[in-house]
Amino acid sequence: MAEQLEVKELDQVVVRFSGDSGDGMQLAGNIFSTVSATVGNGISTFPDYPADIRAPQGSLTGVSGFQVHIGAGQVYTPGDKCDVLVAMNAAALKTQYRYAKPGATIIIDTDSFGPKDLEKAQFKTQDYLGEMGIDPDRVIQCPLTTMVKQVLAPPSAPEGATTDSSKNGKTKEAPSGAVGGASGMDMKSVLKCRNMFALGLVCWLFDRDLNLVANFLREKFAKKPAIAEANIRVIQAGYDYGHNTHSSTVNVYRVESKVKVPGRYMDITGNKATAYGLIAAAERAGLKLYLGSYPITPATDILHELSKHKSLGVITVQCEDEISGCASALGASFAGALGVTSTSGPGICLKSEAMNLGVIMELPLVVIDVQRGGPATGLPTKSEQTDLLQVLFGRNGESPMPVIAALSPTDCFDAAFQACKMALEHMTPVVLLTDAFVANGSGAFRLPDISKLDTINPPYVPEELRGQWTPYMRTENGARYWAVPGREGFTHILGGLEKDSQTGAISTNPENHDLMTRLRQQKIANIVVPDLEVEGDAADADLLIVGFGSTYGHLHAAMDELRSAGHKVALAQFKYLNPLPKNTAEVLSKYKKVVVAEQNMGQLAAYLRMKVDNFTPAQFNQVKGQPFVVEELTEYFKTLI
Repeated sequence: MAEQLEVKELDQVVVRFSGDSGDGMQLAGNIFSTVSATVGNGISTFPDYPADIRAPQGSLTGVSGFQVHIGAGQVYTPGDKCDVLVAMNAAALKTQYRYAKPGATIIIDTDSFGPKDLEKAQFKTQDYLGEMGIDPDRVIQCPLTTMVKQVLAPPSAPEGATTDSSKNGKTKEAPSGAVGGASGMDMKSVLKCRNMFALGLVCWLFDRDLNLVANFLREKFAKKPAIAEANIRVIQAGYDYGHNTHSSTVNVYRVESKVKVPGRYMDITGNKATAYGLIAAAERAGLKLYLGSYPITPATDILHELSKHKSLGVITVQCEDEISGCASALGASFAGALGVTSTSGPGICLKSEAMNLGVIMELPLVVIDVQRGGPATGLPTKSEQTDLLQVLFGRNGESPMPVIAALSPTDCFDAAFQACKMALEHMTPVVLLTDAFVANGSGAFRLPDISKLDTINPPYVPEELRGQWTPYMRTENGARYWAVPGREGFTHILGGLEKDSQTGAISTNPENHDLMTRLRQQKIANIVVPDLEVEGDAADADLLIVGFGSTYGHLHAAMDELRSAGHKVALAQFKYLNPLPKNTAEVLSKYKKVVVAEQNMGQLAAYLRMKVDNFTPAQFNQVKGQPFVVEELTEYFKTLI
């Protein structure tokens, strides 16, 4: 065991939990981030897990990680590298150590570093720390598996060192209701609690209130109280192990919230925020919400979340394929509901025909594309921004469609709400772009007052048009009037063949087709979106950074670092991609040097060159399936300055 372990007091800190896919790293990380958000910390998380359903235990390909960045103020990214690395086995240490800062604190389970474990992780010697160049004084080496077995053993067996001491030397009470004695769990279930011991160690290191953790577990395992109490007991043991072993030589990390805005907060993932935004929009519009979806990583959690809210009038259908998911949502819209379908890039390919049908029928439809690594099956659990041109242009004919890109996990709520408002008020399909990073990542979300959200006013056909209304009569903003089936006097037929603008009958007239094409295009162009905002040194920047969607946090952090070093830098991040903000050309033409940074091979840069005359930006492009690294961004941007 290390004689001395240096732990710094910081305004922000990054923790990375890693282990086998079955080791519960996502749960441990989620609990720690939830507790941090509860006490007012800014948080940003990044789950990083393999595509394998269950890789061989202890293998390099089966390592799952969860990184959380907590800060005293606003946090923009999950962090480039971690201050604390939890490695539950040899493979986790081997693959995840590259994400640790020099001098990072490392917590390992020595019971998972036996000869066979080291062989699976492709270590060449038994001195795994020396082989990787890790200073043993930075490592908390804990026989974690043995300790968990002792904690949950029957009364006749030794329970290990689980004394109730606190850092100030006084007796620390265990969270109320913690079990004692026999856990009643079989060995397989006992071993599943190893993640909670590691979490207890981390909670000790950050002086977290274990009662907050206990409340979380009791709520999560409300139907299995014995499981909850066993896990609480293990967390307490991990906390006490940290104190009893290191309390005389180790300080704790303290990350106190500097600014606390009153309100109710929750740690929310992007997918859950998207689901809540859809529900809120349906409530404000006074409509039923219908989701037609087919399970696909990383979008499936939207279906799972919405299926829990039948009491709010939400209807979810897990369809037999992507095509029927989109087509059924379009049918729900025709019937007068808010129709939504969710998928990822491969599903957009399949849904494109039904999306195109929505364009020519001019029905409201929200299509959620949670982007992942491609092409084809590609990297199902990794993140990219490679679907931009597909959702802008990937349909036959002139098929204009609004596109919105969420900026962060918490922004997914507003982005989903605005996508629904746009679809309903302009009678058009709308694409909402998120990606695996923001969908699975999380942030501290302040629950909004739904009564203060924007109103949503679909263009229902007015009663005075009874008897003279035809399906493609339009409002002042170019949207066609919406007649919900069953309303007497407004019977009509829609379909995929071109219709006459006056009568709604099938038409092959050349002039009519040209007119309808232009009307559909103009309807989208008429949509008013917020101006493009410039942050940082907006007035006199030597370099303007441009991005879209989920890269906002990393680009903002890069801008902040460059500005703190004395450089004049600004950032313009696109949330609305079609139509573009009216001031787009003005902003992009104002600066001598512009760089477009995106997680693809240059799709936004190409699109902007189409829309803005004489626009020739520098480009930063990566397609690694991982979020940007702020350090890499700043180094490249410095070369441009």
